[in-house]
This record gives sequence, C-alpha cells and structure tokens, in this order.
Amino acid sequence: MRLDHVVLWTKDAEVAMDFYTRVVGLEPVRFDEFRSGDAPFPSVRVSADSIIDLSPDEGGAQPRVNHVCLAMSKAEYDALIDRLQAEGIDTSDRLAPTYGARGWGPEGMYFPDPDGNVIEARYYDH
Repeated sequence: MRLDHVVLWTKDAEVAMDFYTRVVGLEPVRFDEFRSGDAPFPSVRVSADSIIDLSPDEGGAQPRVNHVCLAMSKAEYDALIDRLQAEGIDTSDRLAPTYGARGWGPEGMYFPDPDGNVIEARYYDH
C-alpha cells in the first residue's frame, strides 16, 4: 500500500500552484488543463507515486483536507471492501474510472474513518 494523493482545499489555485511549484519546488500536473477548463483542479507531484490536488474551495469547506487516497493492488482493494463491510462501513460511494497520481484507474471508493475524515481507496491495472 502507498499514499496516492492528498486533496487540499485552496481559495486560489493560481496562488497555491505558485507556492507549491516555485516555493516548495514540486512539479505541476494538469495546470494547463485546469486553466483551460479541461480539469477541475490542478495538482503537484510529490513523487512518482504521489500527488497533491489543489481543489478550489467552494464556500469555506471544513475540514481543510478534502480526503486522503491510498492506492493498492486489486486483491488488497477487494479485501479492504470485505473488511469495511464486515465492520458495517458503507462502501457504496464508488468512482469509475478515477484519476490519480498514476493516471487513470478503473475503480475507487470513498469511506469515512472513525473521526469522519474521508479516505479514498483505489487500484490501478497498470
């Protein structure tokens, strides 16, 4: 298992992108697509396997982190669904296809942790 991406709310994606690329030194991802309206948000690459999405804040969203995504194998993903369902945790909030640090993946899902933080799990077939 590894961290795929973190989504941070931002009031101004241009300012955030400048900070994360110029100040922090991360590589921009889909920034031109965001500017042209072809992507809902830009991202910055943390590593080959990890990005941070800079999602526009639409009205003072709380908490400040939108969700944390964990990428895993298909077998790990299926086993996680089984464990979550065994605990009575809803796994119906599915995404297909879904875009992340390694490009497009066939499926993902959101589920809450005990504190109400949103966790995304996904797998890639490449």
